[in-house]
Amino acid sequence: MKETSSAIRDGLGVGIAVGLSGVAFGAAAVTAGLTVAQACVLSLLAFTGASQFALVGAAAGGGSLLAAAAGAVLLGGRNSLYGLRLADLLKVRGARRLVAAHGVIDESTAVAMAQPTPEAARVGFVTTAATIYVMWNLSTLLGALGTAFLGDPAVLGIDVVGPAAFLAILWPRLAASGELRRLALAGAGLALLGSLVLPAGVPVLLSAVAVLPAVLR
Repeated sequence: MKETSSAIRDGLGVGIAVGLSGVAFGAAAVTAGLTVAQACVLSLLAFTGASQFALVGAAAGGGSLLAAAAGAVLLGGRNSLYGLRLADLLKVRGARRLVAAHGVIDESTAVAMAQPTPEAARVGFVTTAATIYVMWNLSTLLGALGTAFLGDPAVLGIDVVGPAAFLAILWPRLAASGELRRLALAGAGLALLGSLVLPAGVPVLLSAVAVLPAVLR
């Protein structure tokens, strides 16, 4: 009982904190040219923040739909690896596996893996995924509606909200690891160099090359 109560607290805390950043995505999506409805549908169906930010970021930069989708799929592909790790732990069967798969994201995986027992892991996963899904979609709507009423949101600099929120999510990990900081700087350097000669949306894919030495090692 103690373990499950702790898992619920962890899931709610992480879910509310991360879910509120959907406001930034809603603002970034409308600024990039999506309608309020399109931003909301993207959050409902895609539901993986990094991929969503990558897609609207490429669109805002004038990138092609193919480049934007490729970046989103590349970032979202890591969730498949999470699913393989969680499959034996969650033990979800039948049609429920489709619902569970939709909730496999960074935060739900992290909370589940941090629990001391399988039962607590399942409770933590469900609580985190459900809380983030509800909060993310509600805050996406709020962010998109608020930005849509501004007329020209680019004048206020709202186009930087998405990247700023993404950096805020990453910052604790970067601050705790020198290797991650070096990889981040290398990736940023590759992206900047690539932006000089490559179309919008492609440099972010090129930046992934920076992690290859770590993967091979």
